[in-house]
Amino acid sequence: MALIRRIDLRPVVDAADAPLSAADYRAAVPRADFDVEAAVPAVHAICEDVRVRGVEAIRELGERFDGVRVDDIRVAPEALTTALEQLDPKIRAGLEESIRRLRATCANELETDAVTDLGPGARVTHRKVPVGRVGLYVPGGLAPLVSSVLMNVVPAQIAGVESIALSSPPQKEFGGAVHPTILAACALLGVEEVYAVGGAQAIAMFAYGVEDDTVKVDKVDLVTGPGNIYTVTAKRLLKGQVGIDSEAGPTEIAILADDTADAAFVAADLISQAEHDPLAAAVLVTTSETLADDVDAEIEKQVAATKHVERIRTSLGGPQSGIVFVRDLEQGLAVVDAYAAEHLEIHTEDASSWAARVRNAGAIFVGPYAPVSLGDYCAGSNHVLPTAGCACHSSGLSVRAFTKSVHVVDYSREGLADVADHVVTLAGAEDLPGHGAAVSVRFSE
Repeated sequence: MALIRRIDLRPVVDAADAPLSAADYRAAVPRADFDVEAAVPAVHAICEDVRVRGVEAIRELGERFDGVRVDDIRVAPEALTTALEQLDPKIRAGLEESIRRLRATCANELETDAVTDLGPGARVTHRKVPVGRVGLYVPGGLAPLVSSVLMNVVPAQIAGVESIALSSPPQKEFGGAVHPTILAACALLGVEEVYAVGGAQAIAMFAYGVEDDTVKVDKVDLVTGPGNIYTVTAKRLLKGQVGIDSEAGPTEIAILADDTADAAFVAADLISQAEHDPLAAAVLVTTSETLADDVDAEIEKQVAATKHVERIRTSLGGPQSGIVFVRDLEQGLAVVDAYAAEHLEIHTEDASSWAARVRNAGAIFVGPYAPVSLGDYCAGSNHVLPTAGCACHSSGLSVRAFTKSVHVVDYSREGLADVADHVVTLAGAEDLPGHGAAVSVRFSE
C-alpha cells in the first residue's frame, strides 16, 4: 500500500455539472490542522505574563517549555565570537556563499523614491524608509534553522534597519545556550544583540520590551521569522502592538509534473519538505499515473535510507499530503493556483512557460534542477514564505518587508492655489467646512 494518498480531480464538473472552482480545488487538497484559534487562550496568558512580569516571566516560561532555566537571557559577546571561531569551515563557507547571493538579490530589491510633479509648485514624493528596530525570530525546535538567521538578517541590513535584535530558543543540550551554529551565523553577519528566548515569550518580549537589573530589551517596531503554533499565535495576538511579517504555519511543497518528470527527483523533493515537521504538507499534482507509481516506489526506497523516518512518514501519510491527478496541465495549473503553496516546483515540459502563468505561490522553482532545498540555502531567494494558502495575498520576506512608505507633500502657494477651489468644494461635500477653511485662510487678504 502506498504511503501517500491519491486524489482524483480529473472529472471536470461537480455534482451540479458545473466546472470546478478554485474553492472546490482548495477543499479537495486540504492542509494540516493548524488551529491558531485553539492556541489563543494559552498564548494570551503567556504574553500577558511577559507584559506584566517581564524578564522573570521569560525565565520561568523558558524553564517550562524548553526544559532549561536561563538566568542571563542575553547572549554574551564572547559566546558569539567563540561560536564563529569553532564553526566547521565547510559550514562557514556555505553560509558565506548563501549570504553573498542573498545580499545580491536583496540589493536589487531596494526601491528608490518616486517623485511626481503635478504642476508648478506641486510635488509628491513617495519615500521608502527603513523600519527603525526589528526583532528577528529563529526557531530551534526539531532543527536549528541557521539558514533562517540569514533570511531574516540580510534583507533587514540591506534595507538599512539600524537596530537588529535576534532571539532563538535556549537549548538544553547546550546548557541553555542558543545553538552554536545559530550564534556563529549571527557573528558572521555582525548581529550582536542576541537572546536565548523561544516561542511566544520571545515575540512578547520584542513587542512590549522588558527590563530588570540584568538586561534591558527595547521594544521593536517589527517582528519577523517563522515558528511553531505558539509563535504564530503570539504574532496574531500582538499584531498592532508590533508589526509582523506573516503568520507562517507548517511548511508545504506542491509539485506540478507531467510524464517528463524524473520520479527520483520528485520523491526527493517531497521528502525534503516532509523532513521539517510531521505537519508538513507534500502535494504532487500530475497528469501521469505512471509517474505517480514511480514516485511511490521512490518514496519507499528513499525514506528507508534517510534519517528522520518517523517524521517523514507521518507527514507524507497525513491528510495534508497527497498525489492529485488532473486531466491536463491546464487543470493542474488551476489546482496549484488555488492551493497557493508556500513552495511550488514545476517539473513539466516547457517548465518556464507554465511557471510564468502561476499567480499564487510563495516561491516558484522551475525545472528539475531548482529544488526547494536550493531556495532554503543558496539560491539567493528568501525562504521565509507565506503558508496555508496565504500566497494568494501575501509575499515572502524581502527588503520591502523592512521598509515603509511615506508620502512627502511639497506644494508652493501657486501649487495650492491651483486646486484650492476643489479642496473647498470637496470638504463641503463631506460637511467638513474646517477642512476647506484651512485652505481658504491662506488666500484671504
